[in-house]
Amino acid sequence: MEKKVVVIADSITVGELAETLNLPITTLIGELFKNGIIATINQRIDFETATIIVEELGLDVSLEKKEATAGPVRKTHQLSDHAVERAPIVAVMGHVDHGKTSLLDAILDTKTVDDEAGGITQHISAYQVERNGRKITLLDTPGHEAFAALRQHGATLTDVVIIVVAADDGVKPQTVEAIRFAREANAKIVVAINKMDKETANPALVKTQLASEHQLNPEEWGGDVIMVEVSAKTGKGIDDLLENVLLVADLEELKADTDTPAEGLVIESHMETGRGSVVGLLVEHGMLHPGHFLVAGTSYGKVRTLCDFKGKALKEAGPSTPVTVTGFKDLPQFGDTFYLVKNEKEARQATVAARLEREREAASTNVTSADLLKLMSQKHEAQDFNVIVKADVQGSLTSVIDSLRLIETEGQINLRIVGSGVGNISENDIHLAATEGTVVYGFSVDLPPAVKRQAARDKVEVRIFKVIYELLDDAKKSMEGLLAPEVVETELGKLTIKGVFRTLKDEVICGGEVTSGKITPGVMARVLRDKEQIAEVEVEKVQRQQVEAKEVFEGEMCGLSLKTQKKLQLEEGDKLEFFTREMVKRTLS
Repeated sequence: MEKKVVVIADSITVGELAETLNLPITTLIGELFKNGIIATINQRIDFETATIIVEELGLDVSLEKKEATAGPVRKTHQLSDHAVERAPIVAVMGHVDHGKTSLLDAILDTKTVDDEAGGITQHISAYQVERNGRKITLLDTPGHEAFAALRQHGATLTDVVIIVVAADDGVKPQTVEAIRFAREANAKIVVAINKMDKETANPALVKTQLASEHQLNPEEWGGDVIMVEVSAKTGKGIDDLLENVLLVADLEELKADTDTPAEGLVIESHMETGRGSVVGLLVEHGMLHPGHFLVAGTSYGKVRTLCDFKGKALKEAGPSTPVTVTGFKDLPQFGDTFYLVKNEKEARQATVAARLEREREAASTNVTSADLLKLMSQKHEAQDFNVIVKADVQGSLTSVIDSLRLIETEGQINLRIVGSGVGNISENDIHLAATEGTVVYGFSVDLPPAVKRQAARDKVEVRIFKVIYELLDDAKKSMEGLLAPEVVETELGKLTIKGVFRTLKDEVICGGEVTSGKITPGVMARVLRDKEQIAEVEVEKVQRQQVEAKEVFEGEMCGLSLKTQKKLQLEEGDKLEFFTREMVKRTLS
């Protein structure tokens, strides 16, 4: 009898495979578990892994791989002869607390920093200002190291990078990182030396650091990097900074097409009650209008509302314009490219192809046949730390998850993200966490009272943070708590037995000479005879010249009272090696 042939894609979730094979999901998950893989119903496995599992189960089924269908390929835009001048896109980067957002506040005459947790920007915000009749698009990028991915995207979609350095603090690690990102993106660099209002301001030191250590030579020193001394507090130098940004942009001759279908990048996305998916876009080419059908990664939608960064409704948005749109069916991911399609049918086709491509990529980062074979051949000893992550916007969610996965555990702890999403923590999250024995992490989201009561009833830990490094520190501490303590022994000294005076059931009284180090009461000792350990004892008392002593050092004679687990016959010439033993809590590097 021929085997039944089942056609599946080159990657498939555990739930989909169980349904395809007409198997109980518990049977499939159990088989994976037997082979060392703790999988959820939504875990993706590749074709080869699925084949191995089918063989392990002894099913009369043969799997065949479905041929991938090629989706529409979006070409890189080539400027036409009719391209027009566009506004420069400027990213503001720098170290934590060097005043990036405060500087933007001064430029925009707003107070956005009050909305940020601890004054630290948590995700990209886009603005547009006008100077001398010309527009400048500004991106405020996160300063914390965990948002490196966000900042990297921020640099790649910008023409000019303003690197903010505090005049009283100098160049710091994230300053260096911002310089590297700007160079990788081939963006022009303008340095804003901020906090010039402080008495300890030392702009010359900042310029020296940038020139000698990072090859950013100020113009006044014969270099080609514009450095402007500013104060977000007093407003000093801000007009000069913006004029220089426009000057640098003019040298680049920035242009874009307006008579082509709109395209650009997703810079953030989140869900709002009553509005649905709210997506921040940066238009690169073309003119975007309400009613347009857009595709962004695996998401699509019809633009229902089109607003500027202040929330004012727009009839159209051209190149270099940051906008907020509603109408997407679900949330696109940060960094997705968006483009225009003719109608909903074409949009659906494009997202299906994009989803298949993303699934193929996802399979390579989930359970593969190589992983399975490796696990089948070795015992899986690492512990699991299961988490569900909810965040306010897609960009933050991506960065939190990426940062969690970067926590080094050296294979001792498996961090498993069993669920994630954008929006407030829901009853479904608590239900999943109760099933999995999972911690729910919320980042800049709310915990509704009803959900809080459910979490308390189901004994699910929910931890909400507004600053990402606090969330990461908590996760690291939780993972360290799962590590078994390490036994640390400290060698103290050695002694040679010169005489045995009394041997009891659980005690030996003897004397000898300390040959190295020292001896103190309460320590442990290994008993060696001809270099072979014959017992382990505890030192109860130490005497020197028939008087109890707290310490006896090398070269001195002493008497010892040794506590033993069983009767021990010591002999003259036996050696004792003294040590302390303690349990030390292990940490992750």
